[in-house]
Amino acid sequence: MSDVMVDHTQKLEETAVPKNLEQQDKQDEEQPQQSVQENAEYEDEELHKHLVPDITQLPLIPPSAVEFNFASYFAPDFMKPGNDQYVYRHANGLCVVGLASTHLAFKDKGGITAVDFNVGKSDRSGMKNAQHFESNTALCKVCTNGDSYIVRCCVKGSLLEVNERLIKQPELLHSSADREGYIAIIMPKPADWLKVKASLLSLEEFKKLRALC
Repeated sequence: MSDVMVDHTQKLEETAVPKNLEQQDKQDEEQPQQSVQENAEYEDEELHKHLVPDITQLPLIPPSAVEFNFASYFAPDFMKPGNDQYVYRHANGLCVVGLASTHLAFKDKGGITAVDFNVGKSDRSGMKNAQHFESNTALCKVCTNGDSYIVRCCVKGSLLEVNERLIKQPELLHSSADREGYIAIIMPKPADWLKVKASLLSLEEFKKLRALC
């Protein structure tokens, strides 16, 4: 009887051990596969977050191209009451200068009729090389039916370009003063920019000043 028990036990062990080993092998194979799958799912989820933003975090009104690419600053009453100008600064340091929407020229009856870059002792539209100007240097004269306004650099730096399209198309100032109707592009030195920046207003500060909120 005991011999039969021993034989039976040995047979059970022989059959049980391989089964246990097979189960362990399967578990060892499943674990790496499971971790790879979990990592893939995590990466897919992270990628989805980047590609598809949470709609609850999106602004009600999408930013304009100017707001997206430039930091907006303003020079209210520059050199004269009502002469509000903007300075849009790009990440590369370039500054785009133009008339703010609250400038007096837009309030004159009949609107802006002409833009003249022949101011000071030279015609700004005829310059071939960049010239260094002060912040109060005149860029152009904007004319209306009843008055004229001097537009100035607002920042100290090298004048790289004036918008000559305004000579033939002054109406661009009415339709898109902050885009196609810009006045000039200026490159200030970093030190000069820091000085003038302290005198300018941010977009939010300007809106509060002019009750545009």
